[in-house]
Amino acid sequence: MTSVAGWAAASTPGAFPPLPRAVAQSFYRRMRAVAPAAVGAIERDRAGGPEQSFPDTACGRLAGSLDDAGLRALGMWTHHWCMRFYDDDTRVGRRLIREIAARPGLGWTADEVRWMLRESVSAGPAAADRFTLPRAAAAQLSPADRPALGHWPEVELPRQRRPDQSH
Repeated sequence: MTSVAGWAAASTPGAFPPLPRAVAQSFYRRMRAVAPAAVGAIERDRAGGPEQSFPDTACGRLAGSLDDAGLRALGMWTHHWCMRFYDDDTRVGRRLIREIAARPGLGWTADEVRWMLRESVSAGPAAADRFTLPRAAAAQLSPADRPALGHWPEVELPRQRRPDQSH
């Protein structure tokens, strides 16, 4: 199991400049708001069958109930949780990340992308899906705001749905 220290990953020097403490704290506040529902949904989906279509799962219903800002917070919380506790038990969380990554137009900010990217780099190679969400979110940023992707390992970018398709 790989562990990443939350605040330490957000604030330590590295390839990406540290985020101001107030910015990182605002992310943690938003993630704490969705965490109880996310934990409950993930636990219910762990007990359910993996063959269920995503909209029929507890995580799918939760994702469908959120606006774009809430969905970004859910994605960030799930990404954070999966990076801290990456093992076979995160299968449901990794599915949720892939589903959120496939949603276009969520309004990701450059700071959100940098925060997730720092966590992903800190997690190391044991967390194979660690770049799924930050890479998809970065693709939604304007070219001027995108972090340099040159040193990211090659990962498969989830195919993003067109806005007119149902979730």
